Amino acid sequence: MAALISYIGGFVTGIIFFFLEKDNKFIRFHAIQSIILTVAWLIVKYVLGYIPFIGWLLVLLVNGLVLALWIVCMVKAYQKQTFKIPVIGDLADQYK
Repeated sequence: MAALISYIGGFVTGIIFFFLEKDNKFIRFHAIQSIILTVAWLIVKYVLGYIPFIGWLLVLLVNGLVLALWIVCMVKAYQKQTFKIPVIGDLADQYK
């Protein structure tokens, strides 16, 4: 259940569970993946916000994609499965 909660609060709960769960690699993987996903989303959203005319539309598109990824990750974490987001999942795997 902690792996699922790692996604609910974004990087905040991800950081909390990363430091609390030192022995559980499954929870640590999901916590790190949540942290990286949230930080990447915030950076992309910030950069796209500066693009004139279509920036807001791209931000909406990215928000929808990230929401879908969060839902998939939460469902997989609840099912006790490891779901790797491309690139982000590989990074999370290195640090679990």
